[in-house]
Amino acid sequence: MSSLIQMGKQAKAASFILGQAKTKAKNEALQALATALMANTDIILAANEKDLATASDNGVRDAMLDRLRLTSQRIKDMAEAVKKVAALADPIGEVVHMWKNEADLTIGKQRVPLGVIGIIYESRPNVTVDAAVLCFKTGNATILRGGSEAFHSNLALVKVIRESLSASDFPADAVQILEDTSRETAQQLMKLNAYLDVLIPRGSARLIQAVLENATVPVIETGTGNCHVYIDKEAQQEMATKIIVNAKASRPSVCNAAETLLIHEAVSGDFLPTIIARLRAENVEVRGDKHVVAISPDVILATELDWETEYADYILAIKVVSDVDEAIHHINTYGTKHSEAIVTDNYFTSQKFLQQVDAAAVYVNASTRFTDGFEFGFGAEIGISTQKLHARGPMGLNELTSTKYIIYGEGQIRE
Repeated sequence: MSSLIQMGKQAKAASFILGQAKTKAKNEALQALATALMANTDIILAANEKDLATASDNGVRDAMLDRLRLTSQRIKDMAEAVKKVAALADPIGEVVHMWKNEADLTIGKQRVPLGVIGIIYESRPNVTVDAAVLCFKTGNATILRGGSEAFHSNLALVKVIRESLSASDFPADAVQILEDTSRETAQQLMKLNAYLDVLIPRGSARLIQAVLENATVPVIETGTGNCHVYIDKEAQQEMATKIIVNAKASRPSVCNAAETLLIHEAVSGDFLPTIIARLRAENVEVRGDKHVVAISPDVILATELDWETEYADYILAIKVVSDVDEAIHHINTYGTKHSEAIVTDNYFTSQKFLQQVDAAAVYVNASTRFTDGFEFGFGAEIGISTQKLHARGPMGLNELTSTKYIIYGEGQIRE
């Protein structure tokens, strides 16, 4: 605990320096970091190979290995994300609203850093870089606690980040990582109220629930992704097929991948044989309700548990519904309020879906895979919030700020 307290003190001191930093200096530091990531590609990949070898020896399934795997292209993508964050407007210091009250005081609402952000996450090493650069740009220091499965990858990335920040005359302690990945240390981090201003968990439902149950530090909840695609009776078959195959099979281990397909009964007989064949060509195991099994007898019969499950794997559940209202009811019952999509050519049906589905991101005629800070133009993301307080959806720069009121007077006193 003493070492964690020391990290907290160092982060607090670094956050004060970051909070005063000029935008130009922060952007130059981020550009230098992007260059450093590319220059250290071989070192990072060698560290990642150690994690992949361990995971493979432990029987980790292919979809989860993909979450862990780094490649030269993925490191290049990390560097590009850093550059994009550097190019974005700096929200710190922005006065979002200003007015005069009856006492003739000028009152403004200004964006400020949150302070010190703790982030607990699993598997994906790119989160290390995304979290570090978004926090840095918004003047926040961060303490990272990655999963044991990405231990070597995360240490290598943080070493590059800290050395690069130091070379740019910023405190290396702006970004720190816990080398102890034990549950006990994670729980200590969850209670580090004296130094952490907020804690953000990013990972499995089990991880997020553990943080919610144990943390005394304020938590921004990022959600699991039991996401759905609903194919309406007035959908174009080829468009619908492409969307569901992409939403499920392009990267099934991520939280914006679709887990359940809902399809209108009027088109299920025509559409499903083609859709199932295309999914199986992508090695997707299909499970379905009795109506789906009647259409395709070799489909595995789905159970109630299938509607509740985020597979994060090459598995998709399919349910035939009578209309859009049943689809909306199913989504609002089983969904995790992450990302939901409808495929339809009917404008009014699409508007009903948009208005009545309770989720952070709702799509019309597009794949759920776009729910991502990079795709939304945020450069990167700290996570996807499925709660409704403070932030919702992909969290970029603005979501890592708080506000304070600044008030200008001319000697006014309250009578």
